Amino acid sequence: MSDTKNIMAFEDIVNQRYATKVFDGRKIEQEKIKKLLDMIRHAPSSYNVQPWKIVVIEDESVKEKLSEATYNQPQIKSSSHVLVFCVVKDLFSHIDRLEQLMIRKGTDKTKAKSYTDTIRDFGKELTQEEKISWTQRQTYLALGNALNGAKSLGFDSCPMEGFDPDRYSQILNLPENLIPIVVCAIGYALDKPKQKIRFPEEEIFLPIKYSPTKIKSEGG
Repeated sequence: MSDTKNIMAFEDIVNQRYATKVFDGRKIEQEKIKKLLDMIRHAPSSYNVQPWKIVVIEDESVKEKLSEATYNQPQIKSSSHVLVFCVVKDLFSHIDRLEQLMIRKGTDKTKAKSYTDTIRDFGKELTQEEKISWTQRQTYLALGNALNGAKSLGFDSCPMEGFDPDRYSQILNLPENLIPIVVCAIGYALDKPKQKIRFPEEEIFLPIKYSPTKIKSEGG
């Protein structure tokens, strides 16, 4: 029975969450912020690399500057907090840190090195552009936790790609190793959600169409 309740609760979260356009300016309780950040921290990622850093902004003067670099969209200044999701450019240095973390958490040194060497081998096959693309995809998994986590804690969110990454880097004085790739404004909504418009199931979930005879002949 408890499992059913948990499933229904998550169903409500994903159905009620929406991209809030204007917040009411109220501050989210610090305890809720801590819970949200922990949810984000536990997001999945390929190889468990977690190739992201997240800047948490509450200061109104900083939000004022970021608003200009977000084309004056109202979500930034009206939000309680702004989360700036950044990808790590130096993937191999990050893998080294993961190896050390695994060892500190009790993983055998040999096993930790063997595991992280597998990730290094994967990374060596990628161009720098491909590395950034790969880390960006991982970081969007963390963004998903932020969006659904916010609704689960009783407040709202808006993911935003419409911003100037270079200006954000300057305003936040980000190290060279980080690239801001998506912003998530959070707070209590002032606007109302519109009807969700989603493609029907039959257009999204496709049946497998194959010919057993063709597969048999192709397989020899």
